[in-house]
Amino acid sequence: MLTIRRATERGHADHGWLDSFHTFSFADYYDPAHMGFRGLRVINDDRIAGGGGFGTHPHRDMEIITYVIDGAVQHKDSMGNGSVIRPGDVQRMSAGTGVRHSEYNASKTDQLRLLQIWIMPAKQGVEPSYEQKMFEQSEKKGQLRLVAAPAGEAGSVTLHADAKLYASVLEAGDKVEHVVPEGRHAWLQVARGKVRVGGEELVEGDGASTSSAGKIEIEGVDGAAEVLLFDLG
Repeated sequence: MLTIRRATERGHADHGWLDSFHTFSFADYYDPAHMGFRGLRVINDDRIAGGGGFGTHPHRDMEIITYVIDGAVQHKDSMGNGSVIRPGDVQRMSAGTGVRHSEYNASKTDQLRLLQIWIMPAKQGVEPSYEQKMFEQSEKKGQLRLVAAPAGEAGSVTLHADAKLYASVLEAGDKVEHVVPEGRHAWLQVARGKVRVGGEELVEGDGASTSSAGKIEIEGVDGAAEVLLFDLG
């Protein structure tokens, strides 16, 4: 059984330089019915104007994933990392005992769009760490590519959480399947395009969750859809 979370139902904040949609409660958006799903705490769909960004700010005890849809992020942190994150990259930052970082649109003119994802860690107080890997479009085309997992399984980035993250790019008619084992849970987020899942059409920004064991089939409907699938304990 799928529970649908429509894009139009999300929280929304427009700060001018930042236009953000919140799948779960975040900042000034509070909805007790949508505080997260299992260990998945935040999915923010952020559009950042050219030259805009988040100045240096702290985090702790959270697994943070940045997934860029369009544009590029300029990242700097208190661990000494400085990088540019582009479409295809998956950045993981384990905040652990505490880290400070900044994220800016790397362009002064073009809009940046990214998904900011927070996952609750399996253990608090770990040493902060950073990782970034590129996954080619061909690795995700018509298949679910594991991009984040405990112990960095299958060349993914390492998550310190009971969670796995898959990414897929689907043309019209492409189909992928994910089997939810007994006792596991799944959340699907449509990053762009349109897909069909369990007879329901999902569009950009829509999410769907299930806690029922069984098979999830995801089919591309038109154009190149991009989806993220979370396997959660």
